[in-house]
Amino acid sequence: MAIPLIYNIRSVKARWTSTIVAVAGIAGTVGVFIAMLSLARGFRATLVSSGSADNALITRAGATSEMTSGVSLDSVKIIQDAPGIARGANGPLLTPEAVLMAPIPLRSTGTDANVELRGVSPNVFAIRRNIKIIEGRMFQPGLSELVVGKNAMATYSGLTLGSTIGLGSARWQVVGIFDAGGSAFDSEVWGDAHLLNGAYNRPDTLSQSVTVHLASPAALQQLKDSLTADPRLNVDVTREIDYYSKQSTRMTMLITRLGGFVALIMAIGAVFGALNTMYSAVAERGREIATMRALGFGAAAVVISFLIEALLISFVGGGLGCLAVLPLNGLTTSTMNFQTFSSLAFAFKITPELLVKGIFFALTMGLIGGLLPAVRAASGPVASALREL
Repeated sequence: MAIPLIYNIRSVKARWTSTIVAVAGIAGTVGVFIAMLSLARGFRATLVSSGSADNALITRAGATSEMTSGVSLDSVKIIQDAPGIARGANGPLLTPEAVLMAPIPLRSTGTDANVELRGVSPNVFAIRRNIKIIEGRMFQPGLSELVVGKNAMATYSGLTLGSTIGLGSARWQVVGIFDAGGSAFDSEVWGDAHLLNGAYNRPDTLSQSVTVHLASPAALQQLKDSLTADPRLNVDVTREIDYYSKQSTRMTMLITRLGGFVALIMAIGAVFGALNTMYSAVAERGREIATMRALGFGAAAVVISFLIEALLISFVGGGLGCLAVLPLNGLTTSTMNFQTFSSLAFAFKITPELLVKGIFFALTMGLIGGLLPAVRAASGPVASALREL
C-alpha cells in the first residue's frame, strides 16, 4: 500500500524554511551546470558553423591550424588546376588566405585583445556563400580597405563603418560590415591579402591556407587524391566543416571539464543541503512514520514516500535553475581560441536537451540526498515511537 502523494506535498509546505534552502542549493548548482555546458556548446557551434560542406581547406601537411601552416604561391598555381574545384566566370573558385594577429583595444575595457586578420581574395564571397555584406561594400583590391565581421565591429574600438585604423605599417579604412551567421568569421577583419602581408613585412609568396569551393560535396575525395598524390605538393585537404569542428575540440573540452568540476563541488553542497532537509523531516516526523507503519504501510512504502519528497524538492530546484539560466541564451561573450590565440565572440547556446540534462542532474542530487534519510525513516522502531504518542 502506497502513501498518498498529497502527504508529501503537505510535508514540504510545512517545512518550507529548510525546503527553500535545499531548493536554492539545487537551483544554483543546476544553473551553473547548464550555463557551462551552454558555453561549451556555443563555442563549438560558432566554430563549426564557420565551415561548409561545400568547401575544402588546404593547409601544409601536418599543420595543426592555419597559424602553423604555409602554402606557397607555386603550390597555389598547381592547386587551382586540380579536379573537383568549382569554376566561375573568372576561373577556379579558390582564395589563398593570409592569417595574422593584431592587437586592437576592446570597447568595454580599452585593453588590447588579439583580433584575427584574414587576407582574402576579392572573390571570397563566391566561395563562402553564407557570408554577406550588411553595411557598406566589399573592399577594392589594391586599396587599404577592410571589411569587418559584425561581432568584431561591436567588440573592438575603431572598426565602425567609415573609420580608419592603423594595422602594421599602413592605415586602413573600414568600408564594409559583413554577417557570417554567428560563425567565427564574425570576429575577424578581412582585407586584401597582398596588402596585409606587405603591411606586416611578410612574404607575398606564402599563404597560410587555401579555401576552395568544391564542384560538389562529393568532389572532396577526388580533389584530395589529386593533391596528395602530386609529388610537387606537401598538403592536407580537409572538408572545411571538419576542420573547424576539430579546432573547437580543445576549448570545448576545457570548458566542459571546468564546468563539470565546479558543478560537482556545488552538487556536493546541494546534496548535503538535501540530506539536512530530509534528516530534519525524519527527526520531526518519527511519530507520524510510526503511526503509518502501525496502520499497515510497509517499510518500502515509507522509503518510496521519502524519496518522492526528496525528488519533488529537487525537481522544483532544477526547474528554478533552468528558468534562472534561460536569459543567458543568445548572450554574446568572448574568449581566446587557443588554436589561433585570437579573441573569439560566441553566444551561450541553451537547448531543450541541456534543460533536460539539468533536470536529470537535479533529480540525481535529490535521489542521493534522500536515500539515506528514507532508509532511516523506514528502519526506525515502531513500538518505541508509538509510546511517545
